[in-house]
Amino acid sequence: MKKNRRREAVAAGSGRCARAAVSAKTAPPMMSQIRWNWSNHQLRLSYRSQNQFKPKPENGEAREMEEMKLSVVSVDLLSSKTGQNRLEHHTDLYHGEDLIIRRGQPFHMEMELNRPFNAENDKLHLDLKTGPLPMVSKGTHVIIPLVDNPEDKHWKGKIVEQNGNKIKLSISSPANAVCGLYGLTVSSSSSKDEPATTHDCSKNIVILFNPWCEEDTVFLDDEEERNEYVLNDIGRIYYGTEKQIGARTWNFGQFHEGILEACLFILEKSDMPASGRGDSVNMVRVISAMINAQDDYGVLVGNWSGDYSDGVSPSAWSSSVEILRKYHATNGIPVSYGQCWVFSGVTTTVLRCLGIPARSVTNFQSAHDTDVSLTTDVYFDENLDPIDYLNSDSVWNFHVWNDCWMARPDLPPGNGGWQAVDSTPQETSQGTFRCGPASLNAIRSGEVYLKHDSPFVFAEVNSDKIYWQRNLDGTFTQFHSEKKAVGHCISTKAVGSDERADITHLYKHQEGSEEERIAVETASRHGSKPDVYSKPMAEDVTVEVKLEGEGPRMGTDAKLSILVKNQSSSPRRTTLHSQVAVMYYTGVLKGTIKKEEMPVELLPNEEKIIEWVLPYQQYQNQLVDQAALMLTLSGRVSETQQVLANQTTFRLRTPDLIIAPLGDAVVGKEMAAKITFTNPLPRMLKGVVFRVEGLGLQKGHEVVVGDVAAHSTVTLTEHFVPTQPGPRKLVASLDCKQLTQVHGVANIVVLEQ
Repeated sequence: MKKNRRREAVAAGSGRCARAAVSAKTAPPMMSQIRWNWSNHQLRLSYRSQNQFKPKPENGEAREMEEMKLSVVSVDLLSSKTGQNRLEHHTDLYHGEDLIIRRGQPFHMEMELNRPFNAENDKLHLDLKTGPLPMVSKGTHVIIPLVDNPEDKHWKGKIVEQNGNKIKLSISSPANAVCGLYGLTVSSSSSKDEPATTHDCSKNIVILFNPWCEEDTVFLDDEEERNEYVLNDIGRIYYGTEKQIGARTWNFGQFHEGILEACLFILEKSDMPASGRGDSVNMVRVISAMINAQDDYGVLVGNWSGDYSDGVSPSAWSSSVEILRKYHATNGIPVSYGQCWVFSGVTTTVLRCLGIPARSVTNFQSAHDTDVSLTTDVYFDENLDPIDYLNSDSVWNFHVWNDCWMARPDLPPGNGGWQAVDSTPQETSQGTFRCGPASLNAIRSGEVYLKHDSPFVFAEVNSDKIYWQRNLDGTFTQFHSEKKAVGHCISTKAVGSDERADITHLYKHQEGSEEERIAVETASRHGSKPDVYSKPMAEDVTVEVKLEGEGPRMGTDAKLSILVKNQSSSPRRTTLHSQVAVMYYTGVLKGTIKKEEMPVELLPNEEKIIEWVLPYQQYQNQLVDQAALMLTLSGRVSETQQVLANQTTFRLRTPDLIIAPLGDAVVGKEMAAKITFTNPLPRMLKGVVFRVEGLGLQKGHEVVVGDVAAHSTVTLTEHFVPTQPGPRKLVASLDCKQLTQVHGVANIVVLEQ
């Protein structure tokens, strides 16, 4: 009866006894019996193989007990957005419950065990696994032991706090760790001969590149630049022509809900081995291929036809968020449609999201060299009319790609830093539509033999434009060259502001300088036509096209000025042949809409200005995306037989959407914004749609406006509730067949409630 009373007292005892009983239930089946002992008012448990409880010895001394087998009750990854891990790793802006960290930097986690941890006898290690077939030799299965002095360059763990059954671990990771999504398992045991028990963590760990870590290949040693090129989720993308540079705001949204998951999905979709995801060069190369859908069912379908009826017009996008979320939600069905600025905007989002510093870059007068000659060739017949079927090389009035920042251990020293990468499908690289990363330093010096795709990028920014005339025997003679025709006003958003930064000097030396000419000659020796190079020609008559102010506006007559100079002391006569053609921004001509001849007589040292006009009626039904036109001038000076040639691209400026915030901007409080648009055309716009979005303000959506009469103004009011404090941007764009590149932005500072 005395024994029974003791057992009843234990069963109905304190909360400590009750918790012990719960732990006993989780014991392995082989440990089926428990002996309970009271000693100094403390409870100790030990597993026994006997079938009955043993009473306390009569002499009152405690019997030596076997230790309970160590097991993990729970794991807390400390993944809160406001917690130490996320703040120290600069990942507090990401959404999601998983632990998001950057490689090469310690992080912490807490564990609750079934009993206190004994460092002398207990063993505990962590297993991190990523990819479909994790392997220790490939770095995709990581075994993390507990040590006293973890090294930053290796996977190691250390107990930094212990309180009863709870321990806190500090985990270090190498700066070249494979990036991606990891599952975590904790293994524990109490002796060498005892099989380990495992605990699978319910949350995952996402490891990103780390621009804050000096050992990481993407390390960027400038806090303001890291804030801009990694953490800024809004940017500016430039377009138009070098004399009429337009800018539009783009929501990169790399921290938006679902975007990190979409980026990780892209990596899975690429079939890139998980072991290759620690190499920043390899990662960027794969992303360049996966953003376009040309040959691998990537994110975006390119379309330059002007018919977007079964998708979204490229000029209607103003955000990467909807594109990436749609691609992920449809399990990888390419999104329709994109052109270069859309490909670039999405690439910036993915790279920044994964931790690789990146920016969108626009090159004006961007050459597309189709034969790796490193020259841009223009062919004319005997009458100086362009030979269209031979003119496969083209000059886009603008082209948008990306720069990303990283070391290049695969190249000679000095080639790290900014690298050009282009996701727009133009030419294949090793059988796949992708481009880069190409070192800007290599491009600047003409070292086009350094990988990847340096010749193509060099030709885009610094190739000479060679003019050829067909002879009567069918051969061609070079009659003119332009050394400054390509690669102007290379632009990106400035660090910390919405201003435009000109970065042409990063891509090439000053035009005409000895260094620039040496770079061109160095590059040409590695091209497909090393013996064909422009030779200096004496010229005493020049022709130049000038724009007044910001240039012609859509809906009005386009007026340009042609300046002809005679730099000799003798009279000069010529006849200028002009033709203007509608042009896609890629440099592909749709067709000529006006031709004329203009006789010009010049006195010695005379400058003459010729006013050139293209009436609205002649172009109103001919325009394509970007409203771009190319004016080609050619002629021969009678006295010297000097040939004159000039090509000028220009666009017809479109109006902005005017966005005016209404009311106070406070988190959780409804406010409004008025959007105003005036039709600049003397004709009705059909089926006008506005697309409105603001990160932290309002989800992206469409507003159907309908038809807008000639020269009329429409106004709509958007109501929304801000969800995030700080400086925000509300972006709107207009989608309409007859009018493109109409957009606007409003800066809104949202206050805390």
